[in-house]
Order: sequence, then structure tokens, then C-alpha cells
Amino acid sequence: MSRQARLKRKSFFVDEKVLRRAKRALKLSSDSETIRLSVARVAEMEAFWRFMYRTRKRLDAGSIERP
Repeated sequence: MSRQARLKRKSFFVDEKVLRRAKRALKLSSDSETIRLSVARVAEMEAFWRFMYRTRKRLDAGSIERP
């Protein structure tokens, strides 16, 4: 990220048990960080799986180089 992301205040009901589990899994200290990072990761994974679905069976074996 080159610039600071714009933040918008929202109000949600969140299951405290799930929030605690996510906070522990992500090793974060605040609820707001946990929510922001969780939403960002969900969006990234959705984009990744859409890419995987669109490109399935289109890549030849060995066409991706290992770093």
C-alpha cells in the first residue's frame, strides 16, 4: 500500500467468541485491527479464488516458474 487507506466508521454486531478467536489467530491487540485485517484477507482470497476459477485448465504444465 502506497497511501494510507481511507477508513469509514461502521456499526456492526459481532460474535465476541469469533472475534477473540480471530484476534488470537492473527496475533493482533485490538478489535478494530482484527476486523480490518480479516475483511482485507477475505477480499484478497475471494479475488484469488475467482482468478483460480477463471484460469483452471488453461495453464500448461511447467508454465509457472518457481522463485
